[in-house]
Formats: sequence, structure tokens, C-alpha cells
Amino acid sequence: MAITRRALMRNGAMAVVGTAALPSFLTRTALAADASAGGKNQRVVVLFQRGAADGLNIVVPHAELYYYQARSSIAIPQNQVLDLDGFFGLHPALAEFRPLWNQRHLAIVHATGSPDPTRSHFDAQDYMESGTPGYRATVDGWLNRALQAQDEYRREKGSPFRAVSMGTDVALTLRGKVPAVALSNVGNFAVGGRNPDAAPVSEIFETMYDDSTSSLLRGTGAETFEAIKMLRSTDPAHYTPAYGAQYPPGPFGDSMRQIAQLLKANLGVEAAFADIGGWDHHVNEGNVEGQLARSLRDFSQGIAAFWRDMGDDAENVTLITMSEFGRTVRQNGTGGTDHGHANVMFVLGGQVRGGRVYGQWPGLNPEQLYQERDLAITTDYRQVLAEAVWKQLGARNMNLVFPEAQLRRQHFLEYLPALS
Repeated sequence: MAITRRALMRNGAMAVVGTAALPSFLTRTALAADASAGGKNQRVVVLFQRGAADGLNIVVPHAELYYYQARSSIAIPQNQVLDLDGFFGLHPALAEFRPLWNQRHLAIVHATGSPDPTRSHFDAQDYMESGTPGYRATVDGWLNRALQAQDEYRREKGSPFRAVSMGTDVALTLRGKVPAVALSNVGNFAVGGRNPDAAPVSEIFETMYDDSTSSLLRGTGAETFEAIKMLRSTDPAHYTPAYGAQYPPGPFGDSMRQIAQLLKANLGVEAAFADIGGWDHHVNEGNVEGQLARSLRDFSQGIAAFWRDMGDDAENVTLITMSEFGRTVRQNGTGGTDHGHANVMFVLGGQVRGGRVYGQWPGLNPEQLYQERDLAITTDYRQVLAEAVWKQLGARNMNLVFPEAQLRRQHFLEYLPALS
């Protein structure tokens, strides 16, 4: 069967998303560019926990009496919580995070989330990724718009690998006017990735555009071919993580390893996105052990390995985690939790003022709960994201990044230092 350009771009291991049939990056050279407005090559990595993670069992308010009253079988026993500050502590499956906290590179924002009240996974994820809670018609993502706002500030373009989404399709977070690349496997450039006799993507591009009668297509094809050669030249199939970093087996560990690989290859990556599923624990959630604990080990081991692997380059990275909403304060009748409201976010980075839980704690007593069932939101998740893209990427136009949010610098939590 003949391979069409559309099939190649849609189904190959490398997919390109733009706003036109020929994304604008195809007309630019595949040269890595300085990522920061201030010349510090800053990068932002966003991780999405799909399924609504249980923030109360992830960062445990172990000093709250009602936490234990509401969760008779799934609460983390106080003597097994990894204490952070006398009030909050980590789930014991997050032991890999303790050194990051102690080194003050890891910060936590609790009681954060989207102000929209939906309890639908699909709507909430779209709202979080678009950055426009409650507005269904948004077709682009907040991180793509942050790169647009960065362009307004610095007025220069970046690499073809400027925005990378791990997977076969670009996540909504990175869709928009700035072209983004979806990579399912940086070490495999065969279309579909399963046929050992399939021609590498680079060869298909080269043949396709060399045969074209259009000088424009020949030119843009050459640029794309050079971009792919640029990635292949890093010998991705034989990548060895640095400093003994050990990524957990599975899709999430693979994504984190490949993000580190791309960042360290100096390909001009400025924004990267990956997700990890399996957080919807309505039944048998468990406490110290169980479904949540298994998810948290994979999650924390992947992030900790990424941090170790990045080495000195971690100084220029800010990593943020998020989930569509939290879980109910009270456990349900099947040993799990149902869809809630506020949640917890982690922020990790070389510039992060860590070792601290940010945000205002609303309390867990019944009269303090949102709709008498959920942890209340005191920090809009867009405040957390806005600070990262403002200070790290140089995105100054917050009205573009988060329309209608009316965010200003005074809304930042100051988990990052002021710009010099």
C-alpha cells in the first residue's frame, strides 16, 4: 500500500501538528535555539496524571483528625507517613521524592485545581489542558499559547523540536499555532514501528519530496529531513541514562527517559509533555499498599530517575505535575474514593524554591469542605502554571496564555525566584 504524506504524518512514530497543511517549522532550519528570554535555556516539562489522582493520600495532611475519621481503611497511618513539616507528609510509596524535598528542589502546592465544578474526566481534562475552565470550544492548549506569548516577548523562532508531546498524537496542552512534535519512540523511525522492513521516516521524507515538482515542497522536505537526521545523529537507540538512573519499566518510564534524552541532546526542546494513567481508584484504592501505592511508585521512580539522569542540566528544567481533579474526602463503600475537587501539584526544578508546601490549606472539617464532600480549592492551577511560563519561558502575555483568568504577577506563589 502506498504511503501518503497524510498517513505518514498521522501514523508514523513522529507526527507533526500545525495549523496548516505544511507546518511553518518545515520552512526553517533544524537548528537548536536558546529557549529562554534571558538566555538561560530554560525548559518546562508538564506531566498529567489522568484519572483524577487522590491528592489527600499522595500528600497526606496527617495532622488533620478528620482525615482519619473520613478514611477508616484507606488513610495512611500516621507512623508510616513520610513527614515533611509536621502537618503534611508523603505517601510512603513516594520515598524517591524525599531527597528532592530535602535538597529543596521539590515544592508542593496543595488544595489547587480548576475552578470549574465538573466531575467528568473528559471535560475536566480538556479544561485543564486548554487552560480555559468551563469553556468547551477552545481548540488549543495553554502551553502552546505560552510559546506564542514567548515569541511576542523575544521575537525569534525556535527549533523544530521546540514543543514535544510523548505519544502518537500531540496532547491538547501543546496543540496550537506553534508546531509541536509527537514522538512515540525516539529510537524508532519506521512508520508504524512494527515492520522491520519498513523504510525509515527520514528515507520516506527524502524520497517523497525529492520526487515533488514543487520547489517549495522540495525545500521544506529537505528541512524536515535535516531535522530527522539531527535527531537520529544522537543515536537514540543506544542511549544510556547518566549517573546510574534507573527508569521504571513501562510507558511512563519510557516517556521520562526519552524526554531526558531529547533535552540532553541539545535539540532545542523548550516544552515537553507526557502523561500517566491509572489514577481513577473507585474500588480498593488501598493505603500503604494497593493500587494507589503501585501508581505512585511508578510515578515517583520515573520522575526521580529523570532528575538524576539530567545531571547538571536539571538546573534549567522546571517540571510540573497535574491531574484533572481530586477525590472525595470520605472513602466510599467499596474501599475507594469518588470524583472530587481540589488536588495537589508537584513542582520540581533547579530554580525551584522547594522544601515547602505552598498555598492556603482550607481544612477538612465537614463545614470546610466544598459541597460538603471535597477538599476546597484555594489556588487556581493556572497560577502555578503561569509562574513557570512567565519566569522560565519568558511568556509575558497572560491574557493570551490564560484568557479570562486575569492573572497578574502578584498572583504568583513565588516558588521560583524573581527574574534577574
